[in-house]
Amino acid sequence: MDEDMDKDPTPTGELALQTLAMPRDTNANGDIFGGWLVSQMDLAAGIATKQVTHGRSATVAIKNVEFLAPVSVGSVVSCYAEILEVGRSSMHINIEVWISNSLTQAVQRKVAEGLFIFVAIDDNGRTRRIK
Repeated sequence: MDEDMDKDPTPTGELALQTLAMPRDTNANGDIFGGWLVSQMDLAAGIATKQVTHGRSATVAIKNVEFLAPVSVGSVVSCYAEILEVGRSSMHINIEVWISNSLTQAVQRKVAEGLFIFVAIDDNGRTRRIK
């Protein structure tokens, strides 16, 4: 029997950002708005790039964002970042979003994932080489 099949799934990457889903962040259905979740993912990716660029960076593309499950108010939202590729001036960062909710005692589960592409920039906003 494959041992990995018995294990609960766990986040890939390092915890880059953690926040609480609040009522003001809901859509018309009462779930957390997808745009808010993407903004948290973008912030997490930006935080992760700081370790590589040692300076400013900017989002240039967001690819393949998948929403796997709705997020409810009161959930603890954790964004995990894994830097997949570092080029001359750009980075590809995979972001996984996991939630937990202490009120429901639910175990942590993945609710979204996406690929974020950032580029290192100088003080004038121009692309620069990653040192």
